[in-house]
Amino acid sequence: MRAGAVSGRRRGGTAAGLFGASLLVAATVLGAGGASALPSAPPSGSASPGGPGAGGTRGDQDESNGRRDDKENRGDKGDRGDKGDKGDRGEESGRPGSPASTSGRPTTTPPSTAASTPPASASASASTSAPASAKPSAVARPAPAGAVLTAAEAGPGAGLPTAQGLQQALATVLTDQNLGTVGLAVADAADGQLLYGKGENTAATPASTTKLATSVAALSLIPGDTRLATRVVKNAATGGITLVGGGDPTLTALPADQVQVAGVPADPDTAPASLDALARQTAAALKAAGTTTVALDYDVSLYSGPLLHKNHDGENIAAVTPLMVDEGKTDPKSLADAPARVTDPAGAAAESFANLLKAQGVTVQGKAKAATAPAAADAPVLGRVDSPTMARLVERMLTTSDNTLAEAIARQAAIAAHQPAAFDGAATAVTQELTRLGVPMTGVVLNDGSGLHPGNAIPPAVLVKLLALAASAQHPTLRPVLTGLPIAGFTGTLGKRFGAGSGAADAAGLVRAKTGSLSGVNTLAGTVVDAEGRLLAFALMTRTGAPVDTARAAMDRVVARLAACGCH
Repeated sequence: MRAGAVSGRRRGGTAAGLFGASLLVAATVLGAGGASALPSAPPSGSASPGGPGAGGTRGDQDESNGRRDDKENRGDKGDRGDKGDKGDRGEESGRPGSPASTSGRPTTTPPSTAASTPPASASASASTSAPASAKPSAVARPAPAGAVLTAAEAGPGAGLPTAQGLQQALATVLTDQNLGTVGLAVADAADGQLLYGKGENTAATPASTTKLATSVAALSLIPGDTRLATRVVKNAATGGITLVGGGDPTLTALPADQVQVAGVPADPDTAPASLDALARQTAAALKAAGTTTVALDYDVSLYSGPLLHKNHDGENIAAVTPLMVDEGKTDPKSLADAPARVTDPAGAAAESFANLLKAQGVTVQGKAKAATAPAAADAPVLGRVDSPTMARLVERMLTTSDNTLAEAIARQAAIAAHQPAAFDGAATAVTQELTRLGVPMTGVVLNDGSGLHPGNAIPPAVLVKLLALAASAQHPTLRPVLTGLPIAGFTGTLGKRFGAGSGAADAAGLVRAKTGSLSGVNTLAGTVVDAEGRLLAFALMTRTGAPVDTARAAMDRVVARLAACGCH
């Protein structure tokens, strides 16, 4: 890729800069995964025996690896969360695993890395804690980091870009009228010092950069090695069996050799859980007990609240239910940016499961129905499949800007925070956890986990704060937030940006960022390695009537200017 460019022209870089360069050079294609938050168990396909602005309805459909038209180009199609390309993922630092729990409801285990306390200079005003009732007592989470966006002191010994240097470097590109109204924050990713701002404290519509907030909160609340489990249990009340949904939107009914993410085959570590593997386990257990005919129902009690997002359009996001296969797509093999979705994902998943059981010699009586009560916690388990780890799911969600997966992860955060697993409960959980982490929440309004909601509001300085937390040595569990960011010109929703003719091609490979778009709104927040090897965090938020491609190219030129200078 551009490894040579990074090492050749970046000199005297800081540790953070070197870390940033390493993140930019390597990327791993991540697969699908996900189903109820349980501590990790090795996947076997993945199986374990027995056991406030106007907006549209689509958006952030940047293309990955040059395969599909960038959905954000559709303007008032809203924010589907940079979904366009389901491209490659940044390489995750570490792939932890732990023994699986047999519990049916989501549970969590403490992460192995103890959090360090914030520095003495941390601002007390930025570390307000959320109510204790919102925190799961079983999870040991990082202590709040102090105010990482304190004003930077420019000086001869600092070696940092200065406000004056940044202002001079960015003056021309920031006056591009295609940007419209601009909000910008630039910080040193090493310690979060705010280096330059333009409307940095003014809340703006974040679109899919909302997913940064969802990711930080989720990884703070849930151990990164947590896996989601889909189970089949005996139903004592009916004498039949119950398919229990655990929140995995990417559970797949496809054969392993047909599973792809953004047109790229999934590797074993990131492959989705297999409904066929679950059917094989279940059929084997039933036949061993002398049963070849059975009644089937399905349990979707894990979630509460409405199934449909405010901006649900049947394409950019599926109905939000804890049981579905292949993200509720009518065609599981579809590579469309906004594929058609089934109207009843849970019912469709149960029907698919029944067909797979039949292929294994077990007949399901009649049509599967929704269970009248949640499955008993101690119900015998006939089969279970597990998703990739939460860290991997977060990376995939960020790289491909997956709205359906984002809402599933947000609900897992809500469950971990003892909030209702609904849109409102997830927004509350994320807000409370970010507050506990010391993120300044003034002006922040969250209505969902994906960013599809046009009423979300986040200031640029807060987005930079989230990125600084993810880069902080005090919060290693948040690192997938950085490794999941698309790489400019190469992966995910940045796959077709920073290209030839954009005026920003020199920054390809040096920028990792989350994209976002709704009607008239374009956002970009991530990291960039500057000319001296320093890793900078930035957030650029615009509102403009310019064509989407034109606005994006103007934004890319702003970030490319950061990459090209030391800005002293």
